[in-house]
Amino acid sequence: MAVINPAVTWAKLEERLAAETDPVRRHNLQMIITHSKAELAGDIDATVATLSEDVEYHTYGSDDPTWNPKGKPQVAAYYDKMKKNDALRLQMDCDRLVVDRHCVLTEGVLRIAYTGRMLQGIGITVDDLDADYLFEARIATLWPFDDKGLILGEHNYMGGDGFAGIASRKLRPGDILTAPPYNRE
Repeated sequence: MAVINPAVTWAKLEERLAAETDPVRRHNLQMIITHSKAELAGDIDATVATLSEDVEYHTYGSDDPTWNPKGKPQVAAYYDKMKKNDALRLQMDCDRLVVDRHCVLTEGVLRIAYTGRMLQGIGITVDDLDADYLFEARIATLWPFDDKGLILGEHNYMGGDGFAGIASRKLRPGDILTAPPYNRE
């Protein structure tokens, strides 16, 4: 069984969408599903198209501007860097979902496959630069929406340090499934 399956990321959202009757909440769920599918397929233009002009990402506990881009150009650059570093191989296994008309909360376990080379680049020693390693941490993300129904950002609260001990969590071939290509229709 795969350790990282991108489809897990939107499964709970699609389940809730199928049962949701409020049109605004349905729209909000669909926007996050669209955003997630485009992001994990590496379609940066389609990902950014789901975002408000006033978008702001914030990862609480980090003042690093890399994790806190503001505005569509910075967010697009953030995703471009993630794509170039092969860091969009992830799943967020949502076990708590709260949906209202202005904001959605997703909470669960985030798993990301990071390459040994990328980890070396941030100062983490690994035994195989060509291998992939598992980042794993609990995350809660607030997804606020603007009056036009576009995503205003991702406000992330991370529980624990997913990089702690990552060198001992080497992934095997077959542990990582790839996201399906994003269909813009």
